[in-house]
Amino acid sequence: MQILMTAAMILLTLTLPFPKAETVAAGTTPISMFLVTLVIFIITAFASATHDIAADGFYMLAHSPSSQAAFIGIRSVFYRVASVFGQGVLVAIAGLIESNGISAFGIEAGNIPASWQITLGVAAVVFGIITLYHTFTLPHSDQDKPRVSAEGGSTMNNNLKELANSFKTFFMKPGCLLAIAFMLLYRLPEGFLIKLCQPFLVHSTEAGGLGLSTELVGTVYGVFGVIALLLGGILGGIYSSRVGLKKSLWVMAGFMTLPCLTFVYLAMAQPENVVIITIALCIEQFGYGFGFTAYMLYMMYFSEGEYKTSHYAVCTAFMALSMMLPGFVAGYIQEAIGYVWFFWMVMACCFATLIVTYFADKKIDPNYGKKEGEEKK
Repeated sequence: MQILMTAAMILLTLTLPFPKAETVAAGTTPISMFLVTLVIFIITAFASATHDIAADGFYMLAHSPSSQAAFIGIRSVFYRVASVFGQGVLVAIAGLIESNGISAFGIEAGNIPASWQITLGVAAVVFGIITLYHTFTLPHSDQDKPRVSAEGGSTMNNNLKELANSFKTFFMKPGCLLAIAFMLLYRLPEGFLIKLCQPFLVHSTEAGGLGLSTELVGTVYGVFGVIALLLGGILGGIYSSRVGLKKSLWVMAGFMTLPCLTFVYLAMAQPENVVIITIALCIEQFGYGFGFTAYMLYMMYFSEGEYKTSHYAVCTAFMALSMMLPGFVAGYIQEAIGYVWFFWMVMACCFATLIVTYFADKKIDPNYGKKEGEEKK
């Protein structure tokens, strides 16, 4: 899947259309020009989803429950770092090229298609290097073996039976409905916030935003935001491995929800000081990095059992759905009520996080997620 995604990024770089500057400036670029680009993005999305399932399964097979907790913070950090890289670092690169151009390549300032072509090329090179590194250095888990064989029937029939059993056993797990509610609602505030975060930062102050440049947003999110996110995720992993999932859940729910207040402040005050804006964004990123650790650990806890890799894949599907559903309506709500009231609504959604945390906490094994030496304490 990594090879396929690398190839897709190379194709995106080579096939990106170049509409005329007048068309871009007028905002009348026809969507038909991007037909090939959209098809490649769809293929990449399927490859990415398949890769996520394989990577999650590998992590669970290669680690014991205690070591899963120890590294879950770092794992969740790099999950988010990948998102920040795409939405922050790459955007900053495109913004820099758009603003300044690259004389060595004959790219003038203001050439948006060329700036994104270079940016996609950079992404392809980075992903290609990572793919080569994983190809030759990724360790092999002894538990990573096929569950089915051709004995007693065709391989296709056995695969279909295993697939059906994995779904059946997932929905028959005790507390399944509660777990689904937790996976859908724990990140509800973040689901709304993440969709409007960047538009809020770049929209003009007259429109209720902060009026930051694309380059500045990329720098703030891609550098300082990543540092805060890394720190929050690492500390979250250390904390959860010491006290376990049950004792850390409420603390992490608080870190997940309270930093949303920073966006309420930013929307109401609309500060022009970049330092203040950066501090506010770092607080939110730190809280997310710390609080998201509990969410990932809970999914692993619920997935334990015979089909843990398949069950975790179902959990990640609900995780994606928890971000997708708020994203469908976030823009419409913001346009209707404005940024200030939108972020207050996000704060109101924090009650959903606290409610599902209250009920999920009652069903968690007190020793789950602790280091082996900490379980007896």
